[in-house]
Amino acid sequence: MLERPEDLDALQRTLDESYRNAGEHLKQIHEPQRRPDAAGLAQLLQGMCLLTLATVTRDGRPITGPVDGIFYRGAFHFGSSPESVRFGHIRQRPEVSATHLPGEHLAVTVHGTAQPLDLAAEDHAEFRQL
Repeated sequence: MLERPEDLDALQRTLDESYRNAGEHLKQIHEPQRRPDAAGLAQLLQGMCLLTLATVTRDGRPITGPVDGIFYRGAFHFGSSPESVRFGHIRQRPEVSATHLPGEHLAVTVHGTAQPLDLAAEDHAEFRQL
């Protein structure tokens, strides 16, 4: 597990806020005893995680596709070709959603803004080793 204490603290705050704002239907399905805490989730997400990534087309249609994801420092990271349609969508409309669903035992869905990562940057040396 590569998460630092501050990464796990931030992730736990996000998980707590997400559960606090969840609708009644989700709360009925996701019973408290089945919800991993930040450290447990980071443990479950080690290695490559197949994600279904949703981007938005120019005319506002959602479109999904598989990407290889890595959970690192409390967040999902993924790659694709800079020339891909997917990255074209992200450059224009960086809001994305992604789901890791290895089976009925675990579903992790995230929503946010995709941010490019400069792999050559010195502060990403640890990430390059993954």
